[in-house]
Amino acid sequence: MRLLLVEDDRKLGSRLAADLKKKGFAVDLVERGLDAEFMGNEVSYDVVILDLGLPDIPGLEVLRHWRSRGNSLPVLILTARDDWQERVDGFQAGADDYLGKPFHFQELLERINALIRRSKKKVEVPFSNAGIRLDENKQSVRTGDDQDHALTGIEFRLLRYMMMHQNEILSKQQLSDHIYDDASDKDSNVIEVYVRRLRNILGDQAITTKRGQGYVFGENK
Repeated sequence: MRLLLVEDDRKLGSRLAADLKKKGFAVDLVERGLDAEFMGNEVSYDVVILDLGLPDIPGLEVLRHWRSRGNSLPVLILTARDDWQERVDGFQAGADDYLGKPFHFQELLERINALIRRSKKKVEVPFSNAGIRLDENKQSVRTGDDQDHALTGIEFRLLRYMMMHQNEILSKQQLSDHIYDDASDKDSNVIEVYVRRLRNILGDQAITTKRGQGYVFGENK
């Protein structure tokens, strides 16, 4: 899953980005509203964490601009202010959730995961399909023979995205866009390597290749 973190506090932003990466997210960190607005319109993020107190334009203005363009990406607002009217303004502007500072990282993580599940219309916790169960906390997968397999960071992000979009054709470019952050060298051909690794764990039938189109996870036969 790819996440846009908009936070002008460099210390907090760097710490959050590092912690989120450990939890299996590809994270793009920006500090200014104009950069956030551009990135949110150009990249298909799975979720955005948006601070309101930005140095150039307010976070609410960024959010309103996204929504005015029909951009429905899930947005969780962060703010240091404890003002009920600001919360109302945030929801009226199109926010999906709201979290005040200071906060516990685990609560932020659970809210992010809930937003993603809701946006993808997935309610299973953990994600499961045909005896395959993904553990987001351990970043591991349990196969139908009740064996647990640890996953690398990219394997975990790839499998989680596929399970979010099961029975859909996913191109290599689409997968690459959602498992790498903006600073990574996005080589879509490497996706083939990681798909092969996942098949070694899950079995060849778990991921189907659609020649010239991409891959399908959990396709109904």
